[in-house]
Amino acid sequence: MTSVTGSAHIGIAGAGVLGRLLAWQLSHAGHRVEVFDPAPGPEPRSDGLGPAGFTAAGMLSPLAELDAAGPEVATLGLRSVTLWAEVAQRLAVLDGQGDAARYFRQHGSLLLAHGPDLGSAQRVLSRLSTAPAGMAVPTRLTRPGLAELEPALLPGLHAWFLDGEAQVMPQAVLPALCAFARDVQWHWGRTATQTAPGQITLDNGTSAGFDLVFDVRGLGGRSAEQPLRGVRGEVIWLHAPGVPLTRPLRLLHARHRVYIVPRPDDRIVIGASEIESEDRSPVSLRSAVELMAAAHSVLPALAEARIHHMETNLRPALPDNAPKLTVEPGRVAINGLFRHGWLLAPALIEQALQQVALPLMSQELT
Repeated sequence: MTSVTGSAHIGIAGAGVLGRLLAWQLSHAGHRVEVFDPAPGPEPRSDGLGPAGFTAAGMLSPLAELDAAGPEVATLGLRSVTLWAEVAQRLAVLDGQGDAARYFRQHGSLLLAHGPDLGSAQRVLSRLSTAPAGMAVPTRLTRPGLAELEPALLPGLHAWFLDGEAQVMPQAVLPALCAFARDVQWHWGRTATQTAPGQITLDNGTSAGFDLVFDVRGLGGRSAEQPLRGVRGEVIWLHAPGVPLTRPLRLLHARHRVYIVPRPDDRIVIGASEIESEDRSPVSLRSAVELMAAAHSVLPALAEARIHHMETNLRPALPDNAPKLTVEPGRVAINGLFRHGWLLAPALIEQALQQVALPLMSQELT
């Protein structure tokens, strides 16, 4: 364990979910924080060149992720759900509106399958049965039970309720973490090319010194020692006024997983879990048709929804698809969060701050 005592001068390379959450927490804990990121500013982007967190659906599904991840991800994710609820409450105080639902909602989620895909769904449920102790198990819903939870869904679907799962609103949370951080120096348009204990090197050849450095650059941190790859994610934003949807849906199919997630202002996001490609080009016709057809097949009322826009981005993944936390004197690196950025970020930050003996943010926010 390394230790930083008193108020520290902290440098953060990267302003995605991890970087912004770190800056917000550490600044409210009394530290002097500087953040470096190549983006031109903190605003949401849909061009695929900004933080992958903006492109994400923001689902917090620790149990559902056992479909393709190990128990460590589920355990960290369960902790993150609690931490995101706390973050949302604090942001709601800081923004003066007092509405945490702008940032975080917890209504559980649904796993869905059409009749022919029941076998595939049962294989997924078998993997979910390995959930760590203390985690809820999927509850099979009757037809009336499903209609009560989500009346707009197609009758006759196989459905399971995952209690305790939640979602964050990336387009609200990411800008708010910047706006309500305390006296952070945001160096937008500045790319960190390398980090070392107590030092961040920038693309203009200069270096900045700190008591402690956090390297959370995502794909920008790719090196021989950290063989990251980009995994493509695609989302389609729909404007669907009058289509009631309360909680995230995950459609189970033999070939792919499609998620359908409600957002404020009559928006619905649909997307695919992962595509093994570093292609940042726009969504293809085939992908768009498959995603929208899958969503329409379980939510018929989407027939008259309007396509608002489409996005693609790359998520940083290591060969084992597991996150990596590295702590050494003067430097902490967190990377490889794969498709679990929102799900894992708070819990990994909590672990990192405990290992460097930095205090968490105070209870009183000003």
